[in-house]
Amino acid sequence: MAAERMARHAFFGASALLFAASSAATIAWCTSMSAMGGMPMPGGWTLSMAWMRMCGQTWAGAATDFVGMWAVMTAAMMLPSLLPMLWRYRQAIGRTGEARRGLLTSLAGAGYFLVWLACGAAAFPVGAALAAIELRHVALARAVPVATGLAVLIAGAVQCTSWKARHLACCREVPGRDHVLPADARTAWRHGLRLGLHCSYCCAGLTAILLVMGVMDLRVMAVVAAAITAERFAPAGARVARCIGGVAIGAGLLLIAHAAGPG
Repeated sequence: MAAERMARHAFFGASALLFAASSAATIAWCTSMSAMGGMPMPGGWTLSMAWMRMCGQTWAGAATDFVGMWAVMTAAMMLPSLLPMLWRYRQAIGRTGEARRGLLTSLAGAGYFLVWLACGAAAFPVGAALAAIELRHVALARAVPVATGLAVLIAGAVQCTSWKARHLACCREVPGRDHVLPADARTAWRHGLRLGLHCSYCCAGLTAILLVMGVMDLRVMAVVAAAITAERFAPAGARVARCIGGVAIGAGLLLIAHAAGPG
């Protein structure tokens, strides 16, 4: 029991340090990007610098910067909901050496975050292409506020679907002491990848809200991270997810009404 307690303290202590470091890096990055400002666009909105190249920067360099930022940001946002699942995985691999348990747990975590890294790598070219189109076509740029509201509304509707509930259930149902998993690298890697896939599907609507509302807006990040954590650990997770969806639908309608209003 004493050894298990020490291992638990070490696990969550190291995780807290990782969370603090990733949060600090995210805040620093967002602050520096905010200081640079954005590009005012027709329709009264501002194009984020996250989707643009800096002066003298190649597109490969811009993509690398974005993916690096995305990795740090997702670590800060997803760690609170991931850590209990990783701890349960650590318990499920049975009695093996402490160093090996730590290595396999880290490998599962790496598989999880690789999925999120792939999501960021896929999001950047889409966002950059849309930004380039909006810069060239004034009519499309003027439609962005309405499109943003529509995207938030659709994301809220996704929160209320059985598809969302099914993947949320997969994220909440993790192995425990009564379910022993093989203590090998392949199983750990596949477990992390599977967990990451379910998590990315489950968070699709909330991730879309983050992307359209401000991928470098700390307030949006905090709200989305709180929503993800709440629906994972509340006793009635599916009900919480639907409530979040209702709030998002209302917010989307308000955004559309505001964008379509006079002035």
